[in-house]
Amino acid sequence: QVQLVESGGGLVQAGGSLRLSCAASGRTFRFGTMGWFRQAPGKEREFVGTITRSPYYADSVKGRFTISRDNAKNTVYLEMNSLKPEDTAVYYCAAALSSGFYSQTTDYDYWGQGTQVTVSS
Repeated sequence: QVQLVESGGGLVQAGGSLRLSCAASGRTFRFGTMGWFRQAPGKEREFVGTITRSPYYADSVKGRFTISRDNAKNTVYLEMNSLKPEDTAVYYCAAALSSGFYSQTTDYDYWGQGTQVTVSS
């Protein structure tokens, strides 16, 4: 059984920063592509970014968010800077057994439970 556990969410003022972590456990194999998505109230889950070897980002977060991964720890990170109120959402990490540029929720095999990020104005 694979588990993805996010942490690091919270309340921050606009312009502030947060760092989310997503730790995978339960299996010893390494995932291919890892991704971050977010879902605001009343909206669909949207792509934030993905990483296999190099990261790729949605236009809405490019230049502000940074994704990295530590394969030895089976952990992926989402560093969020210059946060805006519109970044408020539940953030989810996801893992794919294969590798590719994956920006759709259906591309991923495993999901975390999500962590709330709230940015106040």
